[in-house]
Amino acid sequence: MDKLLLQLAIAISFGGLLLDPTIAQNYAPYQPGGVLPPAERAERVEIVQGPALELAHDDLAIIRWTTNNPGGSDEHFTVIHYGTAPTNLSQTAKSHIRLNRDHAQTIFRVRVDGLKPQTTYYYMVTSMGSDGVSDGEQSAVKQFTTPRPGERTQSP
Repeated sequence: MDKLLLQLAIAISFGGLLLDPTIAQNYAPYQPGGVLPPAERAERVEIVQGPALELAHDDLAIIRWTTNNPGGSDEHFTVIHYGTAPTNLSQTAKSHIRLNRDHAQTIFRVRVDGLKPQTTYYYMVTSMGSDGVSDGEQSAVKQFTTPRPGERTQSP
């Protein structure tokens, strides 16, 4: 019983510390409302690894690439333009990502659904902030082929 009371007293004390704004102000980066202003945008965003096929089923694929951290809004989107001809990348898939300001690089992943089995797809990747402004990087056109129904391809 005494142990339970001690745990309760610690929890109440610790919880009070978290709710006290004068204490919370000493912990950076605290902002009222918990929203940080946008980070400084990178001068130049470059793809440092990939893009590459991470996983493919007969009807979906996941593409992955890494850039230096683009900065700006923490809320970002991965974007892939794809199609069945290298000169006609008319389809688009986007995925939400949240940047980590403490990391020098960002890994982007996007899932592409509605693909056809045993079909070669061509794609180009980029990223953008939640404001719709491109980070300025764009890959060369790459390709992958979806496997037969029931099979999957996975990169090492």
